[in-house]
Formats: sequence, structure tokens, C-alpha cells
Amino acid sequence: MRFSTLLTVLLVLAAACQNPVSQKDQPGQDRMQWWREARFGMFVHWGLYAIPAGEWLGKTEYGEWIRDSAQIPLAQYEAFQQQWNPKEFDADAWAKLAVRAGMKYAVLTTKHHDGFGLFDSALSNWDVGSARPSTSDIVRDYVDACRRQGLRVGFYHSIMDWHHPDYLPRRGWEADRSADGADFERYVKYLHGQVQELLTNYGPVDVLWFDGEWENTWNNARGKDLYALCRHLQPWIIVNNRVGQSRSGMAGMSQGSDAVGDFGTPEQEVPATGLPGVDWETCMTMNRNWGFNRADTGWKSTTELIRTLIDVASKGGNLLLNVGPMGNGRFPSHAVERLQQIGTWMDVNGEAIHGSRSSPFAALPFGRCTWHPTMLGSRLYLHVFDVPADRTLRIRGLGNPVHDVELLGKGPIGFTARKGEIDIVLPATGLDRHCPVVALDIVGEPMVYLPPVLEAAANEFVQQLEVAVRSSSSMLDLFVTIDGSEPSPRSVRLTLPLQLNTTTTVRARAFHNGEPISNVVEQTYTRIAPWPPVEPAETTQGLTCSLHAGNFDRLPDFTKVPAERTFTAATISLRFPPAREHVARLYRGFLCIPTDDSYEFTLTADDGAQLWLDGKLVVDHDGLHSQTKKRGNAPLGAGLHSMEVRWFNKTGGAELAVAFGRIGGTLSELSAKDLRH
Repeated sequence: MRFSTLLTVLLVLAAACQNPVSQKDQPGQDRMQWWREARFGMFVHWGLYAIPAGEWLGKTEYGEWIRDSAQIPLAQYEAFQQQWNPKEFDADAWAKLAVRAGMKYAVLTTKHHDGFGLFDSALSNWDVGSARPSTSDIVRDYVDACRRQGLRVGFYHSIMDWHHPDYLPRRGWEADRSADGADFERYVKYLHGQVQELLTNYGPVDVLWFDGEWENTWNNARGKDLYALCRHLQPWIIVNNRVGQSRSGMAGMSQGSDAVGDFGTPEQEVPATGLPGVDWETCMTMNRNWGFNRADTGWKSTTELIRTLIDVASKGGNLLLNVGPMGNGRFPSHAVERLQQIGTWMDVNGEAIHGSRSSPFAALPFGRCTWHPTMLGSRLYLHVFDVPADRTLRIRGLGNPVHDVELLGKGPIGFTARKGEIDIVLPATGLDRHCPVVALDIVGEPMVYLPPVLEAAANEFVQQLEVAVRSSSSMLDLFVTIDGSEPSPRSVRLTLPLQLNTTTTVRARAFHNGEPISNVVEQTYTRIAPWPPVEPAETTQGLTCSLHAGNFDRLPDFTKVPAERTFTAATISLRFPPAREHVARLYRGFLCIPTDDSYEFTLTADDGAQLWLDGKLVVDHDGLHSQTKKRGNAPLGAGLHSMEVRWFNKTGGAELAVAFGRIGGTLSELSAKDLRH
């Protein structure tokens, strides 16, 4: 074992000497720095699923999940291995196109959920090394090309595996694959073995991007072990948060002590306010599918893709933009066209993306902002999504002196600056059709006078509500009124939260040295009567639960889908009977509320779910998604309230939980004492 470990270290060190891109990285330095500066990378989803190109038995809506979503028997899917012939694959062409687009790193699927490897693994024949007619090691060609073109190297590797005989759980439709004799611990050793191959046979690897961690056989402890293996083999490597189970839904990443991974991975979305305090990367397709689908015409425009990149960067994240190569190895022409057009925009405006920091403004009416520190202060980049009718960009609340303004690619443009107010006039012609960028050079780091923020658990309440008024800076004074008058230095200077027990309109404004530097913000908080309880004749503890079989994408109409069985559940649980795929559940009964008040509810689900109280939809969490949590509020009187919890599961993980508590208080998961039927 000692000899094996020593050999691994020597191989990694030897490979590091051959890679000028990663040579500067050493353990102990900030591993994340290059990644934070990159801001833009290429995702590549490629595998056997590119051969059917999204079509099976006359249906054309499939992608990289085709084996599962089209329920293809294993023997039929395995036949694609002997059709693997990407004769037009050119790794250098891929890498050059990524560089042309302004990307700084790439992430290739070394193995997707179907288990097929794009590298020649000594641990399996289910890879390109045993394919025909081509046996070329795709990963080797990709890595070498990335290094020649100066791209950082990333691997995507699926934890889930629909091919390996020891992987569990099986899909519910897999009648041709028995789970008898399957040993998941043996599969974990196989997974670790392939990761070790990837991190010892291909030189330094900059990113390892895991996926498929949501099934119930995987857990956070296994994720920590896999993360530790990656860092042991290559201490400078960056690993995403899907290695474990610490992400909070598709768009989040837990920052708790049990979290594992270096960055969060929002998928197909840009978090509204970014993920403050967390490194994160939005991964997104150019059309509807990750893997190649020849019938997919839903291509995003170049303008939309450029503005998505800007939006992500303005919120402090990276964009990993996907390409799904065709079975012959070429990129689809629509993808090539968009990457080239993005590159043309980046030629002029790339400085506003690479190495940029998140916007100092809460919002800009015309677009987004990124910025860089400079020798003399800072350079703000104003990304103009919507050109005002009078072509004047109005910047309010910036406390720094301005010494220069230019339109990138065109040169200096006119502006006027007064205290906290800057007006920039755009030229009438020559603006970039995707997004013009104005560079604003200021003295010092950006100091933006943001309006006050009113914070309360809800805008409606039953008994009492606490409202806090917060400032963006300790240098500012906040003045508040609750009588409808204009906030001024003669108003109340707020230091403690307000305690409201009647309907009240709160108005607040920020001042600096006695001068107003923000707009007035206001919010009306309304005291309301709670929903009255119901009075059923007699009740007992628990809920009734009915099971409904079906292949659902959304919650069904339960009146039209017969129940295969009905039972009494002590509480909302998927354990008894155990959850399965292609099923829906309907829990019905009453919720016992201890006292009149406003209550908050959370609904955690995978896949879709809804919470109804007194015939009203309180939390809508319908649709296909991984485990995520949504919230809702309801004013409830003391007593029993009719309740329905609706849930369905298509495939993959299965989760359902409901928690509640008084608004602003601690939430607890529903227990048997809360439920009646």
C-alpha cells in the first residue's frame, strides 16, 4: 500500500512538470483563485446517447437520459458501443472554439449516468477502449488539446451508473436487470478506482465535477470520502458540491459544517441574488438538452447567452455553457455559430467578465454591473441591456468621484457628475447589438449608497410582527416614519426593530451628514383575521394516504387516477410503505393549530408536491425537480384545519417533508400529535 501511494504521488508530480497551464498551482495556495477569475467555461456532454440523437421508437424528446427516459433494455443500449465511430472528432477544434469564445476552462463527461466511459479504463470494458470501430481514448485527446490551447482541464464523472451490476437502486422499469447479488460497497470501490485512474493517468486535473449523488444509496459521508480521495491524489484540484449531499436544492450549497465541495452548482438558472459567501457556477444548455438531440430547435439566441454570462458574473458566479457534440464528434452548427459570436463580443468586452467582481449596486434599471480594482481606484463596467429612450444612463447613489468614462471598443463618451448622481450619454449609433458596455473609472473602491431594506417575516400578520430596517453601510443614518410623513432628520432615528400590532405603513430613508442619499422605501404591514378552524365530528390521530401509480411529470388529478391502495399514516413519511418510482401520494386529514397566529410552512420534495390548507394552496412545489424546499404562509385560528399534501415521484430520489411554526419562530417537522383524520 505504501508503494502504491508513493507511485501515485510520483505520477502526479511527473505529469505536473509537463503541464504549463497548471504548473503554477501548488498545495497551500488559493486553489480557487484561477477559477474565480475565469468566469466562463465550456461543458461538454458526449457519450453513446449521441448516436440515437434523442430519438427512440418514433419519439424525439430524449437527451443524455435516453436509456432511462425511453426505458431502453440494457442489451439494446449496449449495441451502441459497437457503433461508436466519431470519425470527425477533433479535440483541438473543440479547444480552439472554447478559447475563441473567451472560455478559460472546459469540463468533459468522462462518464455519464449510463456508465459508459470516454476513457480506456482498466476496470471496465464498458468504455471507448472496447468500442468498435473506434477505440481512441477521448479523454486523452481532450486533455492534450486543452493543454495545447491553454485551457484548464475539467472532468465530469457520474456517481450514478445504470450499467454497473453492483450499482443500486435499479430503475423500476428494469425487468431485464435483477438486483440479486448486487453489492453497492463493491460499486463504491469501482467508482473510487475509476476516479483514481482519471487523477493519475492524465496529469494535473483542475476540476472534478460530480453528479448523480441524489439517490438514496449515496450519502454525505460517502461524498466526504470521495472528496478526500480527489484532494489526496491532486491537492490543488477543485471539486463541486455534488460530490456529497450538502447542496440545498438545485440552486444552493449548504455552508454548514457538514458541507462538502468547493463550489455550488445551480442548474439551468441564475440565482436572483447570487449565492453570497459561496463560490458558485451556473451550468446551462444552449438549447433544451445536454446531450445531442437532432430535433431540438430551442436554441437560445447569442444575445440571451451573452446576457446570461453577464448576469452570472454580475452576481459573483461562473457560467459553464454546455455543448452536446453529435455522434460523429462535431459540434452542432448552431453551437459553433453562437460560440463564435460570443467570442466576437468577448474580443471587445472580455475585460468586463474575466476576473470581475459582483455588482456593488442592488439593481440598475438598464442592465448589470461588474467591476475590477485598478491602480487608481476601480473600473465599473455598466452592461446595457435596455438603452433608455433618451440614451442617458442615470447612476444614482455612487459616492465615488468619477475621472473617466468610455464605451468599450469605441472610446471616451460624455458624462456629467454631481454628488451621488452620474449621467452618461450613449452615442446614437455604433452600439453593440448584444450588449454595449460602458467603463466607468472611479476613485477608490465602489461606495454605493443603497436604500434601506425593510425586513419582516411576512407582510400580513395576526397578532404581532417585528420589522427591522437595515442599512447598506454603518456610515449612513436611517430615519423612519409610521404616520405617512416623509422621513427626515426630524423623524425617529431607528436603532431597534419595530414591533407592530396594528396595520402600519413603514417608510424609511438613508441620510449621510444630514443629506438624503436614497429614495424613500415603504411597505404596508396588514393585520388580518385568521382562517377559522373547522369542527369535524370525531377524529383520530394520523392521516389517510392513497397511492396512485402512473408516469407523471406533474401532480395528477387524483379524482381521475384510481388509488391502488389506501392506508392510515401516523405522519407524512415515504418510508412506510417505502417510496418507489412512478407513483403519486395524496395525504388527507386535519392539522391541529395551538393558537391564533400567522404560520410559516416549508415543503421539501423530490419530485413535485403541494400543500393545501382549508382548500387554499399554501405551497406550490409541483413539477419535476431534485430535492428542494419551498415556503408559504397562512393565518390560522386555533383548532383543526383541513389539510392535503399531494406528492409524486417519477424517477431517481424520493423526498417529502412538511415543517411549520409561527412566523419568525422555529419550524418543526409535522409529527403525529399535529395530525388528525
